[in-house]
Formats: sequence, C-alpha cells, structure tokens
Amino acid sequence: MTKEETIELFNKYVIANYGRLPRVIVKGEGCYLYDSDGNKILDMFPGWAVSAIGHCHPKVVEAIRKQAGELLHIDNTFYSEPQGKLAKMLSERAFGGKSFFCNSGAEANEAALKLARLHTSSEKYKFITTEGSFHGRTFATLTATAQPRHHEGLLPLLPGFVYVPFNNIAAMEAAFDDEVAAVMVEPIQGEGGINIPDPNYLKEIRRLCDDHGALLICDEVTTGLGRTGKWFAYQHFDVEPDMITMAKALGGGVSIGAMMAKSEVAATLVPGKHASTFGGNALVCAAAIAVIEAIEEENLIENANQLGKYTMQKLAELKKKHFIIDSIRGVGLMIGIQLNSPGQPIVNKCLERGLRVNCTQGTVLRLMMPMIVTKEQVDQAIDIMDSVFSEG
Repeated sequence: MTKEETIELFNKYVIANYGRLPRVIVKGEGCYLYDSDGNKILDMFPGWAVSAIGHCHPKVVEAIRKQAGELLHIDNTFYSEPQGKLAKMLSERAFGGKSFFCNSGAEANEAALKLARLHTSSEKYKFITTEGSFHGRTFATLTATAQPRHHEGLLPLLPGFVYVPFNNIAAMEAAFDDEVAAVMVEPIQGEGGINIPDPNYLKEIRRLCDDHGALLICDEVTTGLGRTGKWFAYQHFDVEPDMITMAKALGGGVSIGAMMAKSEVAATLVPGKHASTFGGNALVCAAAIAVIEAIEEENLIENANQLGKYTMQKLAELKKKHFIIDSIRGVGLMIGIQLNSPGQPIVNKCLERGLRVNCTQGTVLRLMMPMIVTKEQVDQAIDIMDSVFSEG
C-alpha cells in the first residue's frame, strides 16, 4: 500500500482519537524508525517511552519467536514458568514484593487502587494524588490524574480523590485524615513535565502514610525498568513503597503491566477480587524476561546514568545559545527541556529533520531516549535541535 492509501484506510475505519503525524512507519531498529517514504528517524521518544531498550531488540524478538512456537496464552487457573520467573526477577530488583500482571499501566494502577481499598479498613476510601500527575485513562485512573483538562466532558468522576500540589509536603499533610486509604504518586512526573521532587519528599509521604495507616503507591509506569539510572525511580529517594506499578518499558514493545505489592498487602488480593484474562500470558512474560536480561547483560542502567549526564551537559551548552530554552531538568534518560514558547512547532520541525521528540504541557520538550543510545546519537539529536532553535 502507498502512504496515502494507508492514511485513507485509517480515516475510513480507525477512530480518530489520536493526533497522528503524517508518517507511515514500516520498521523500527535500535534507536531508529523508518517510514514508507524511506526516511530514517532518530527516535528519542520511542513508542511513548515503551521501547526503552530500542525498537525490536534482538534478544526480545528472539524470545517472542521462541515462545510463540511453544505457548502463547493460557488462562490464569494454570501455572506457567515465564510468569513465575518474571515475578521473581522483578521482586529481586525491587523490594521483594509479589506481582499481579495485566496489560497496561492504567490497569496496573487500577489494581493498586483496588488493593489499597481492600487492604485498609472499610472507613478508608480516599486517595491523595498530585497536580500534574498522569495515571491512566480508565475512570479510576483518570480521576486519579489531577489534570482538569483530561476530565473535560467526563464529569462526574469517581468520588474520594483529593488533589494536592506536587512536591508540597505541607499540602499533602493538610489533605490527610483517617479516611485516606493511599497516596498514589509518580516519583518523577512524566506527562506533567519531568518534574523532580525534593530529596525528602517521598520520605515525608511515607511518614504520613505510616502515621495514618495508609498505603504508599508509586506509579513507576514511565520511570520503571532502569530509565532513570536505577531499576525503579523510588530507589533514588531512600524510601520503600507498599506498591509499585509498571508497564511501558517492561515488555520491550508488547503489552504488559504489573502491580507489585509487599507480601502482607498482596495477601489481600484473593481469588474473585481482581483478574485480567490476558494478564501475564506466556508470550509477554517471555518478552519481559528478555528485557530484564538485556538491561543487565548490556549494562544499560549504567549507560542511562552516563548518557543522561552527557545529554544534560550538551543541553546546558545549547541553553547558552538559545533564549527559547528556559531550563533543563532530568534524571538518567528522562529529560525535560522547559521552553519559553510553545513546543509543538519545535517537535514538528525536528521530525522534518529526522528527529523524534515529544512536547508535553505545551512548553516542555520530553526526551525519553532508549537506554542503548550512544554519544554519537545524542550529538546528532543535539545538532538537529540546535538547527531548529536557530531558526527562531
């Protein structure tokens, strides 16, 4: 099919709930995408942060091929080795908890919210979340997402959610009472604009939760699996949550989500209380195992640390040249460039020159570079942004 024929197919048969770029992608390899016109695109926001070890990583592709020839899916009334092995690998890299598997970050957050209600006393029904957060698009996770623009046309939402400013522990403390079941917070806000809290912020939330018999849920859907330079972003803050949620990078491109809970909390999720038909099937678990193995075998967490520092240095040099850059913030390969003007025109011009970046919150360019990225590729991205910023 031609590019025009593919786009017309979408126009006729696919619901237009996405603002799509006029490109038909035919191949992904490493840090690059290739479109139907033969263009090569350096992808610094791969798959909306899903392809954290690059597109079509050979180890993941091989694991999927092998598993597809043996067992794709069984219902969760049976056992399968890949799911058990993956749960063990995640537990050992986090806080020793137990995992529930589903298909997305929103589903993982739904599971965490339900478990918090089930585990705490019946009087506890409230959740505290932070302004600028993003937790998903189901009704519960959309309600947890404290951004009014996402709520338009969908009111009333679910009761019991209380919003406070991010990184403001006084506001968090003021919102607490004995009806709070849990706090759900991103250790580093992603869609909210790469917002990094003070070093003691999560510790103080942990203290408040403990004082009030509430649970701490860390939404690691974007930050998890090494992107920030640790397996999970909460590990930067010397705190241990009761639950973490993850998705995006976990499957290397296939759909998988997970909610991990401390053993004593996980024990509350008994048969009949929650489920996912496709959750944790053999195919996606095999892919996720391959992702974790690739991260360790290729030392990609250290690469995220080193290349993150390198990118921040290069961006600091760029800031000196261009007034449009207000500030730069980031941890590992999760980086935001705060602009003084709208960012979408910059995104569009970068794509024309072969660079994929993202804009969030109107004026923040987001880089979620693959953990396999090289200095040469960072330099290429910086050069393209430099040329775009120079045009004014």
